[in-house]
Amino acid sequence: MAYSELTAHRLRDAIGARTGVTEKKMFGGIAFLLDGKMFVGVVGEDAMVRVGKEAHEDALAQPGVRPMDFTGRPMAGYVYVASAQLADPAVAARWVDRAVSFVQTIKK
Repeated sequence: MAYSELTAHRLRDAIGARTGVTEKKMFGGIAFLLDGKMFVGVVGEDAMVRVGKEAHEDALAQPGVRPMDFTGRPMAGYVYVASAQLADPAVAARWVDRAVSFVQTIKK
């Protein structure tokens, strides 16, 4: 399955020139990693955003968000955000910032 270059572009713009960010093709899509930890990505048309288990329910309450169920089972701490939601650069930046904030709390 191909991934949306438009969604990837929107995420790249929101990520900007952050240091420590790499891109890796994964799961038939693309993932963005911060210091080796996946924080956002693109699967199909949607963005995958890592928010953490504590923020999972709050994230699901946001417009255009649904559980990430890549394997057929929802994954706590990860959500899909509809590409259309990322058309607003401020919204895309908020999702990226949220994911970055979470992965920065993870110890290696």
